[in-house]
This record gives sequence, structure tokens and C-alpha cells, in this order.
Amino acid sequence: MSFSLYIHIPWCHSKCPYCDFNSHAAAVWPEDEYVRALIAEMERRAAEPTWHGNPLRTIFFGGGTPSLFDPRSIGRILDSAQRRFGFEPDIEITLEGNPGTVDFSKLVGMRAAGVNRISFGAQSFNPVILKFLGRIHSADQTREAAREARRAGFERLNLDLIFAVPGQTGDDVRGDIAEAIALGPDHISAYNLTFEEGTAFFTEMKRGRIMPLPNDDQAAMYALVRDELPRRGYPMYEISNYAQSGHEARHNLTYWRGQSYLGIGAGAHSFARDGAGGRRWWNERMPARYSAAALAGGLAEAGAETVDAEIAAGEFVFLNLRLREGFDLSDFELRFGVSFDTHFGARTVSLFDAGLLLREDGRVRLSERGLELADSIFAEFV
Repeated sequence: MSFSLYIHIPWCHSKCPYCDFNSHAAAVWPEDEYVRALIAEMERRAAEPTWHGNPLRTIFFGGGTPSLFDPRSIGRILDSAQRRFGFEPDIEITLEGNPGTVDFSKLVGMRAAGVNRISFGAQSFNPVILKFLGRIHSADQTREAAREARRAGFERLNLDLIFAVPGQTGDDVRGDIAEAIALGPDHISAYNLTFEEGTAFFTEMKRGRIMPLPNDDQAAMYALVRDELPRRGYPMYEISNYAQSGHEARHNLTYWRGQSYLGIGAGAHSFARDGAGGRRWWNERMPARYSAAALAGGLAEAGAETVDAEIAAGEFVFLNLRLREGFDLSDFELRFGVSFDTHFGARTVSLFDAGLLLREDGRVRLSERGLELADSIFAEFV
């Protein structure tokens, strides 16, 4: 059975103050060594029964800033992945990029290497907001990067936006959406700014130097995004993701549907489904320790856990509820051997009674109000 491959590139030119991903600011990085480590890990994993003989349906280069790497490095990784695993004919290969780190030549190189979907962290087209978010690129660089990506042969383009930024207004959000759509992406991700523990923004918030927008204002902006993007031709298919019909991010659907995926690189996570449950593991977070371990023996695991059927059932529900379509009740019963209502019992009655969960045509999904309270609803299934 096919699976998805995630490849983590951990370096950035600078660390954004809201980012809690495993990323490290650096002026230079050991690119060749790291590529060799990635290939060594792939070679070791390809021999395991879980992955052996199963082709890849999607690949995603995340970070960090993968666009910092030379296209030849990306090509080496993809060549190795194809030799070790094989590709499905319609494989989706995505690479994340900062608009300020690409030019036409690099984009042509990435496309030639095999990348067929590019994702730019635009975040905003307002210079004040970009500065607040600590972004190193300008709105003009985003516009140029999107145009050059099309010229380089990328038919699939995602743009990331962030809303609910302190000082931002509804008109600012509408303006960002209009600017993004003018660049003709087939996919837009729109994220509510959160203050995650361990980030610079979280520290500043605790010190009282930054105040998040009031919850009502954040909810109003989310409602605006959920109305504006579909109205302009980008239906919502996941809590934070909108796409033209047929252009949903297939790689991310792997996560939300609880399917198997292999993560390689510093701090990357993996999940191998086995029956109702499975196994999850994660790599060393520090790039130097990761590379040393991978080059020494092909593995760099820092920890692992067994996902039993009870845990898997909860994860199945809250991950699938991220999708606008929710999940089919028969799929739940087929996987876990028990009905959704029997398994979760009275725990969900109040969610249905309050109109936060909807049951329609044999499916369960979040209501509009449920979307705004998603995190609280998900907590009921953890």
C-alpha cells in the first residue's frame, strides 16, 4: 500500500517569533552532510517490512526553509527516494519556501529536480504585519516568487496566510485574501496566529508586551476567512485549508485521515498504521545529533510509542473532524469493530445537543460553531 514521505529541512535565515517548529537560524549549514544523512535514513527504512515494496504517493519538504537548499540537493534526495521506494504515477511532491529565498533559476532547478507543488509562506501583504511577524521577505517578493514559480512550470501553488495578528483589522484580512487570490494559487492555507509555549511571542505575551486579539475578534476574523475564500472560488476542506476543486493537499490528507507516513530528518515524526492502532516514533531534534546518528547506522530515533486501539479511535475522530466533510460512521466501525456511538457513548451527546457536532447522511462533522470551538471539541476525544 502506498504511503507518504515527510522530509524535514531544519534551517532558516532567521527564527520567526511565532514559530514553534523544529527550526534553527543559521547563516550557513552542513547541506551535503545532512543530505547524506537523509539518504542513509531512507535506505535503512526502505528495508523495513512496513515500507518495503510500497510506493510513495506524496512527498513533502517542510521546515525550516527547504528552499534554502540547492536544487541539486533536493534532486539527490528525490532520486534516492524513487530508487528506494518507487513513485506512484501521479505523485505529489511539495516543497515549502520563503519568497525571499528563491529566484527564477532556483525555481527552474526545483521543478527539474521533480518538485511539482510549491508552497510559499506569504503570511501577509501588509508591510506592518510582516514586520511584526518577523518575516524577512516583502510583499513584492511574494508577488515575484509566485509569478516566477508559474513561469518555471509549477502548476500547483499554495500561499500561507496568517490572521488574528495584534493590530490587524477585518479589512486587512480581506486585503490579504484579495492579494493572494490575485496571484492565482490553486490552494490557500489561512492560519489563526497562536502564541505557542517556547516561542518569542509567548514570552512577550507573558511579560505583557504583546496582547492577543480578544477571542470575539479572532472568531470574527475566522468567520470572515471561512466566508471570503469560498466566495472567491476556494472552498474550505479543512479547518485552515481552502482549495480549488480537486487541488486539495494530498500529503496533508494523509495525516488527517490517520494513514501511514514516514518522516525523515531532524525531529521528524512517523506513524505506521497496524490494524486499528499502530506505532509512532520521532527523531533527534538537533540537526548535528540527527546527522551523526543517521550516518552511523541509518536510524536517529529519539523516542517511540505504541498507539493502541483506544488512542487510535480518538485520533481518528479528531483528525478527521478537521476535515469539512468529517468522517463516515461506517469507516469508524470498519476500522475499530464497534460503532462510534457505542465506543464514545454519552461523551458526545452534549456535543450533538449543543449543535457543535452534526450527523448527516451517515457522517459526523463539525458545525460552523463547532469549527470555532474545535480545540475544545477535540479534547473530548483525547
